Amino acid sequence: PVHFIVSFAAGGPNDIIARIVGHYLSDHLGQQVVIENRAGAAGNVGMQSALSSAPDGYTIAFVGPNYAINPALYEKLPFDFIRDSVPVAGIMRLANVMDVDPAFPANNLAAFIAYAKANPGKINFGSGGVGTSPHLSGELLKTMAGINLVHVPYRGTAPALADLLAGQVQVVFDNIPGSIGHIKTGKVRALGVTAAKRLAAIPDVPTIGETVPGYEVSIWYGIAAPRGTPPEIVGKLNQAVNTVLADPKLQTRLAELAGEPMPMTPAEFGKLVAEETAKWAKVVRAANIKAE
Repeated sequence: PVHFIVSFAAGGPNDIIARIVGHYLSDHLGQQVVIENRAGAAGNVGMQSALSSAPDGYTIAFVGPNYAINPALYEKLPFDFIRDSVPVAGIMRLANVMDVDPAFPANNLAAFIAYAKANPGKINFGSGGVGTSPHLSGELLKTMAGINLVHVPYRGTAPALADLLAGQVQVVFDNIPGSIGHIKTGKVRALGVTAAKRLAAIPDVPTIGETVPGYEVSIWYGIAAPRGTPPEIVGKLNQAVNTVLADPKLQTRLAELAGEPMPMTPAEFGKLVAEETAKWAKVVRAANIKAE
């Protein structure tokens, strides 16, 4: 079988997406794709085990934006992701969303920024933890809009949203799938999505970039293999992933998560990881963020 290593616990977004794709890949490759959850240390434990596996195509790693963020957050990592891995394929893109309590005195992002400038350091924003994509989405907004918000890290976004609904925190940055139900029922007000363009799932919600030009954060997922995996194996895996991404049934499943397929060549996926690593290193340094 092919071992597909997910460096996060079962039931989270990484795991859910890997299982969906793994199911279709099993059918296409004609052999079982086994999901192995190896959680710990912000995804570093599982990735280290994946990258130290034999480079034979039978162990692949599920890759998310944390591998572009962690090099700047951690003083010492047991691996250098770009050096020790081979890019295989892209899977999908998702966005984050900026949620506020419906009672917050700003109906849109421009009004929010004006309010934040008039009340520096008085607005708290919650995220699922230090150095996560939602946390850095908030830090990037602070830098680009010139506002001072106080970050409150939670252990996961669910408790952050619970505190938003209870009025304990005024703003939460979250992955779209976690918030979309609350947005549609009006329990939270979405001020903006972090994607480059509006999302089909919530078309009335503007992008943050419509108010803050150049702002864009996407959560992306893909697959990597250990360094030394032969190009013909990488090519075969890439072709398999891109074939299943074209399957309308798989596209429907990704759309239910408010995601869109991201078919790429290995080189394109490698370029994305390198660009994102450089982008987040700047944000982490500017905000002086350290891993907890």
